[in-house]
Amino acid sequence: MKAIVVSHAGNSDVLEEREVPTPAVKPGWSLIQIKGFGINRSEIFTRNGWSPSVQFPRILGIEGVGVISETTDPDRLPVGQKVVTLMGEMGRAFDGSYAEFALIPNRQIYPVTTELSWAELAAIPETYATAYGSLLTLQLQDHDHLLIRGASSGVGVAAAKLAKALHPEITITGATRKKAKRQALLDAGFDHVIFEQDGTLLTDATYDKLLELVGPATLLDSA
Repeated sequence: MKAIVVSHAGNSDVLEEREVPTPAVKPGWSLIQIKGFGINRSEIFTRNGWSPSVQFPRILGIEGVGVISETTDPDRLPVGQKVVTLMGEMGRAFDGSYAEFALIPNRQIYPVTTELSWAELAAIPETYATAYGSLLTLQLQDHDHLLIRGASSGVGVAAAKLAKALHPEITITGATRKKAKRQALLDAGFDHVIFEQDGTLLTDATYDKLLELVGPATLLDSA
């Protein structure tokens, strides 16, 4: 199969397309024909050598979508089943999705029924799983006013869409540094947009819940 292999740490030049053996199925694992995958910052960290536990050579990719090619769980994961997979040391402790096929533990393969294109489906797993987990931690209520900081990020937009789906009455404000993104955020489902400058929110408003997606540099200001 064709795969993108990283043999040693470095910049994007170390991503090398190669012909490598297709993984052989083993008990508890199934083979996915990869149809698409997202690219995550954590993979850039790994490629740069900033993930000390990762041994090279390695096929990166912590998420992917595709169809079951060979299975060890025919009841839940029959051949031809559309699936998504993510995390669980995929692309780190074992080879990931930057390949035509990926051998993945059955416990982290999730069957899906969808009419989305492969490109659309590939945009969902890691981004929406992160957003969903964050919202569960917030324990949202129907009439909360939620502030999402870093709103124009993929996780920020996903969180807004999921929050509205889970709690249609919720009010969501998004914070961004760039005024040009205001309309795009409103179109994505945010009720209000506020701005920040030099790490400081330009508002005196208060909120019931906060999803902080920028990081330590702005955490104290958010609090």
